[in-house]
Amino acid sequence: MSHRSSTLPRRTVSTLAAATAALLLVTGCGSDTGAEEAKGSAAAGEKGSSEATRTVKDATGRAVEIPAEPKRIVTLTQEDLDAVLALGIEPVGITNGQGMDEPPAYLADQVEGVEVVGNLLQPVMDKVVAAKPDLILAGDMQDEQVLKQLREITPATLVTMAPTDDWKLTLRGIGNAVNKLDDANKVIADHEAEAKAAGEKLGKAKGAEVSIVRWNPDGPSWMENKQFASGIALEMGLKRPKAQDKDGNAHTPSLSLEKIDEIDGDWLFLSTITSDGEKALKDVQTKPAYKELDAVRNKHVATVNGSVWSTRGGPLAAGVVVDDIVKALSGS
Repeated sequence: MSHRSSTLPRRTVSTLAAATAALLLVTGCGSDTGAEEAKGSAAAGEKGSSEATRTVKDATGRAVEIPAEPKRIVTLTQEDLDAVLALGIEPVGITNGQGMDEPPAYLADQVEGVEVVGNLLQPVMDKVVAAKPDLILAGDMQDEQVLKQLREITPATLVTMAPTDDWKLTLRGIGNAVNKLDDANKVIADHEAEAKAAGEKLGKAKGAEVSIVRWNPDGPSWMENKQFASGIALEMGLKRPKAQDKDGNAHTPSLSLEKIDEIDGDWLFLSTITSDGEKALKDVQTKPAYKELDAVRNKHVATVNGSVWSTRGGPLAAGVVVDDIVKALSGS
């Protein structure tokens, strides 16, 4: 579930063990044992210790000792950044957005002045060191050599998501790690209420079938129901076209023009990630096969930000998706 999408090679290493381990990020320190550890840390703080810690398990099942109250957090993915900002935390180091040389645009106003320590999942170690982190949120980092270097900077380095995790599970895990699990649960509950309410106000478009598509250099791929933006559309009471009503969390392989009817729907939401994808989309818009789609003929096509829609997502990105859908469908 991330542009980084689940179809990219480094994101497709998915095992049952990894998926199961992801739950431990939430449950490993949300259990009675975790509560006792947190109480012990608090007691240590009352005794004057400035190094109170607690132990959590990350998305790989690894036990990690972290500060009880981390103060200097570095995030290595957009999803980690989205999560900590939604929890009211300003990190001391971040990475650029996917395929970008700057932070994600939808978060830019909230991270102005924050040090950029590298590109997505490609930290520059000297810059990470300079940020003096006491907690590194390493997203779905799978490069063991990079993880080893990060752990040398601070042992408190957490892999925050397994390949099949959704944004809510990731947010709860991060919330638990920074001692804000209650806040994370409230953020999720508020989003779900907002999405449902927004869907009820869509007028004639209420319950419409929405096609959610990323255009790649070699053609379109539609998103399965558990992919980030698709899940939000369903939360709003919208439906998926029959061809896209599949219970998965990935993007499909790119389709040929002969199968372009699979991307049709009452409404079509199109995104791209790369400049090559943008060019391919512009090229196809001149072709009869594209022009004959019902959504195109009815002028029910919305172009949306791929760095938001085509990712694993987060609570702030979820708000953008809701707003984009409302803007497109309201009054239709």
